Amino acid sequence: MSENKILDLIILGAGPAGLAASVYASRYKIDHLVIGSEIGGYLNEIHKVENYPGFESISGLELGQKMASHAKYFGAEIKQEIIEDIKKLNDHFEIKTNNGFHRTKFLLYSIGTSARRLGIPGEDEFKGRGVSYCATCDGPFFKDKQVVVVGGANSAAVATLMIAEHAKKVTMFYRGEKPRCTPTYLEQMQRNPKIEIVCCTNLKEIKGENKVESIILDKPYNKKNEFETDGVFIEIGSNPNNSLIMSLGVKTDQRGYIKTETDQSTSLEGFYAAGDITTNSNGFRQIVTATAEGAIAVYSIYEKINS
Repeated sequence: MSENKILDLIILGAGPAGLAASVYASRYKIDHLVIGSEIGGYLNEIHKVENYPGFESISGLELGQKMASHAKYFGAEIKQEIIEDIKKLNDHFEIKTNNGFHRTKFLLYSIGTSARRLGIPGEDEFKGRGVSYCATCDGPFFKDKQVVVVGGANSAAVATLMIAEHAKKVTMFYRGEKPRCTPTYLEQMQRNPKIEIVCCTNLKEIKGENKVESIILDKPYNKKNEFETDGVFIEIGSNPNNSLIMSLGVKTDQRGYIKTETDQSTSLEGFYAAGDITTNSNGFRQIVTATAEGAIAVYSIYEKINS
């Protein structure tokens, strides 16, 4: 346990940014610890990764496992704990988890984002009973079923394509006139006879008895406002996981993403951030940019330690 010892660095988050940061920290001989509730982070929710250099096609789960294995190979200690609070004391940070306290001189925050919610009637009631935010986790349960995907960006497109491998029919509803996903995803969906794309439409309610049975739309589709479905996958983006930093006074942008300098430092001395939670990488939230930011942050911390 690191309760009575002040480490040089604690990395919060065990996704791509945190695990890449750990590899670099080990290489720089920085005494560090990785804490995360789930090893692999959001990678575990990605069906296929085909844009990370070195892997033509790999599941997100497998890529996360490989990253964790790489970090452990160099001696990283990774603790699966729930982070409950962060405090900035005189010359160090104190992290409270469900398993105790940890202290560190430098802190790297790489706890990315969480799925955004629709906020409509029935969403909470039927979560886990037809309403899902993870196509990778729950898609296989809808074999030969009618499924709805809500959203029009890349996450919705990927979810639609993945679910179509199992479901009988997938209908994507999005509020805009044209999907905002990359052209490649759009072409794949348009070629798939099991996928139907419906524009300019919002969900108003999710209905059912013991599980999802239908949705209510804000405009008629096939002359009806009620649309029968066995499942609703909500893929409308994400929100930054910033609740743990609010009391620290770390500066964020209007949407709550942590403002970072080119060296991944923040407005709070000793506090660095990397991955999807930051304003860096031109907002291009990809695995490759997350790992890069993690590496940059650790290099910057290494220079600080040795300055």
